[in-house]
Amino acid sequence: LPVKKKPRTFYSAEQLEELEKMFQEDHYPDSEKRREIAAVVGVTPQRILVWFQNRRAKWRKLQKLNMKDSRKYPASSA
Repeated sequence: LPVKKKPRTFYSAEQLEELEKMFQEDHYPDSEKRREIAAVVGVTPQRILVWFQNRRAKWRKLQKLNMKDSRKYPASSA
């Protein structure tokens, strides 16, 4: 049996703004906090869980790129 994928969730600018604000406060919200965020944003806690997983992956990728850039262009000590 093929696994049914959930349809993609599209977030409005306001929802994304709220999610990003929450991400700045805490990268790993617990289930209670995810339920609160879900109520504010208007999606299911499961969608919040997935959004945070994806956002952390994006954050880690950016951190890695920043590390590479800082090695490539070290701050001059002049």
